[in-house]
Amino acid sequence: MKHILLFTALLVSALAGRAQQAEVTSVLEVLDVATGQRTVVKEFPYLVEAPNWSPDGQWLVYNSGGRIYRLAADGQGEPEAVNTGFVRRCNNDHVLSADGRQLAVSHATREDGQSRIYTLPLEGTDSPRLVTPLAPSYLHGWSPDGQTLAYCAERGGNFDVYTIPAAGGEETRLTTADDLDDGPEYSPCGRYIWFNSVRTGLMQVWRMKADGSEQTQMTFDADRNSWFPHVSPDGRQVIFIAYRKGDLRPNEHLPNKHVELRLMPATGGEPRTVARLFGGQGTINVNSWAPDSRRVAFVSYRLKP
Repeated sequence: MKHILLFTALLVSALAGRAQQAEVTSVLEVLDVATGQRTVVKEFPYLVEAPNWSPDGQWLVYNSGGRIYRLAADGQGEPEAVNTGFVRRCNNDHVLSADGRQLAVSHATREDGQSRIYTLPLEGTDSPRLVTPLAPSYLHGWSPDGQTLAYCAERGGNFDVYTIPAAGGEETRLTTADDLDDGPEYSPCGRYIWFNSVRTGLMQVWRMKADGSEQTQMTFDADRNSWFPHVSPDGRQVIFIAYRKGDLRPNEHLPNKHVELRLMPATGGEPRTVARLFGGQGTINVNSWAPDSRRVAFVSYRLKP
């Protein structure tokens, strides 16, 4: 029954995102984590989600309507659609390689509508390459050496963290806890994977070694559900999104909620809130740190009347 409820929660999150497409104004913003200053980059009269910041600092890459777009980081000019070929049902789980040349996306395949991971050059291609034949697979991390992808996947009724060679091959299961382990992302040094897990009741931030050993709880918040930890390029800070306890089930990450962006040292310690906003799903699903390790891109939302 628990696995059925978890699948239902994830399905509700996905359907809520689709319904949200025409109901919101999306505000792509940049946050200075040291000062708390927020700068609007661009507003969109429709749903955009999950900005990645390119390693060279030039681009913000996001998804909207199943497509992937890139926009100049200063908001100048018009968004440019990346040619992803037949992969046109992308969700908000996408990442860039450390050298900024490659893009990996999660795409709902036409055959069964389930998410699978593909890679392609950032400049685009007509023929993205399938990496995960098994589904559903939701991408979140790419190792700094470019060799391995990390993702959340449902296999046999449980959602866990897996890795797979970026070139394709056999996947490796890293977590085995009941319910949901999600959001795996490599530290810049490549030695650790950060993720979120509901195994202790509320959703909390965790860290483990890249081989899955030494799984360690990093947040202990009794009043919030914490999702999607992102490590700064200098490896010193981790930012994540937090929902109020009681606003949703611990294994849900819904849109249109009052949420917080929280910051903590990568060595551990008490997090602090650096921004409060209306958002949730789509706000900061993937790593969006600027190369300077000072700024973070995110999306807030306004409901249309």
